[in-house]
Amino acid sequence: MTDEAHVLVVDDDARLRALLARYLVEQGFRVTLASHAAEARDKLRIVNPDLLVLDIMMPDETGLSLTNSLRATRADVPILLLTARGAPEDRIAGFEAGADDYLHKPFEPYELVLRLRAMLRRRTPTPVEPVRTSVRLGPLEFDIARAELKGPAGIVHLTGAEAALLQALAAQPGNVLSREAIVEALQMDETGERAVDVQVTRLRRKIEADPREPRFLHTVRGRGYVLKPGT
Repeated sequence: MTDEAHVLVVDDDARLRALLARYLVEQGFRVTLASHAAEARDKLRIVNPDLLVLDIMMPDETGLSLTNSLRATRADVPILLLTARGAPEDRIAGFEAGADDYLHKPFEPYELVLRLRAMLRRRTPTPVEPVRTSVRLGPLEFDIARAELKGPAGIVHLTGAEAALLQALAAQPGNVLSREAIVEALQMDETGERAVDVQVTRLRRKIEADPREPRFLHTVRGRGYVLKPGT
């Protein structure tokens, strides 16, 4: 459901901001605009958007830097990056910074809408009767239905993509999920398989005591990934 979902669009191109604002409103979104990162930070002090759309190449502070810093305080808000640079290493840098999706300029406005809707679905998943309601990951417990990870200190904040990844793996503990299956579960585009590896790396930092020697989230060479819960 996207009716009244609130989007903060941050881009230094005034023409593009106006175009996106008009189109997104027509598609049922509420829209707040900012022309650069500093203005975006000011807006975020008074609004709480459901989604962020950030241009990478902005004056003073890049979208990558803004994404990385926002993840410290807004781990769960979905972020989509816009850029004129579409090389694979640029996409990977975006995912490593904490973005949930990435769109190359120029793009069709409706493609942006489709991606935003997919990000909203990931943020509020409606799983079909998982076999298990939760899994233990050492001192952490993951509620599969809520896509919520808790530890001794409280909730461990996950991005939308991280939560969707852990939910897909936790619904089938002990079963290997291929990268293709994970791409489908995370509703990425067909080029998202390398991005899966980035999301796995980010998730391991939150659930593993030593991400270099994972105890729960294992790589199965040539096949994909498997979650092996335990205490």
